[in-house]
Amino acid sequence: MTVFGPGVLLPRAGESRPSLSVVVPCFNEEACLHDLYARTSKTAAAVVGDDYEIVLVNDGSRDGTLRVMRELADRDPRLVVVNLSRNYGHQLALTAGLTICRGARILIIDADLQDPPELLVQMMAIMDEGSDVVYGQRRYRAGETVFKRASATLFYRLLRKLADIDIPADSGDFRLISRRALDVLIAMPERFRFTRGLVSWIGFRQEPILYDRDPRHAGGTGYSFRKMTRLALDAITSFSVMPLRIASFCGVFTAFCSLVALCYTIGSWLLGVAVPGWTSLITVVLILSSVQLLVLGVIGEYLGRLFIESKHRPLFVIESIYVSSRDPEKSA
Repeated sequence: MTVFGPGVLLPRAGESRPSLSVVVPCFNEEACLHDLYARTSKTAAAVVGDDYEIVLVNDGSRDGTLRVMRELADRDPRLVVVNLSRNYGHQLALTAGLTICRGARILIIDADLQDPPELLVQMMAIMDEGSDVVYGQRRYRAGETVFKRASATLFYRLLRKLADIDIPADSGDFRLISRRALDVLIAMPERFRFTRGLVSWIGFRQEPILYDRDPRHAGGTGYSFRKMTRLALDAITSFSVMPLRIASFCGVFTAFCSLVALCYTIGSWLLGVAVPGWTSLITVVLILSSVQLLVLGVIGEYLGRLFIESKHRPLFVIESIYVSSRDPEKSA
């Protein structure tokens, strides 16, 4: 068992850096892997010939994902199979793949083929003009429910309002990045990772490429509502302190309302007017208690993240790395 953290590259003696790495985090993607490999390898070969690698990261899958990965790697030595010790989540699995990959340019893509690997041709052309990041920006999201499209639209708009940096709307992790941008990215040690936000934070020249997102190729999504909510919390708390400011504003507002209520109560007592009793008292107590709990919850969310970050545990544990020993020239 080998432990790797950000910034640690897997040494492979006697090998030069390939022109392109394709990094694919996978969780229960057995049904997609063959078509993913066929389309991705064909596109990569059309762009850079044989000078590429595909890094498949198994994020604790419970189906036959790892078995299929190894079968593909046995046929093609350009495949690198990274098997994590358990399920760490999409963002940390992606980080593991980015840490291992060696390419001068790196394509990040999901295994479900909603993002077409064929766009790599256009992405490479844009990067040739001097960009360090070329990110996919969705015009239309096919095969998704109205709720998911609406919630995604609301999330991206809200994030852009709250975040301290400009995070492009309607863009996922599907992007091509340069090696110097990746070196900065994997040097960031934070555990609660929102990769598209971290890439935006880096800066450099970043260009969008518009595309229509396809329906999922096969199987079911690994992103449940709970995971989507957690990712949204990671994004907001990683790039904005606005929730803390809102909590402060709520405290100031309720303090002002309490002062007004106190003045009213004292004035009514001085004038000899009966003050409304139990109902009004309970209403005020409930309102103030709710606001206090909300404020404590926001503070607790940030404090909990600080506590976890302070432990400095490795972001992920790699159980094994599988690379075929076959000669790439003979398998081409």
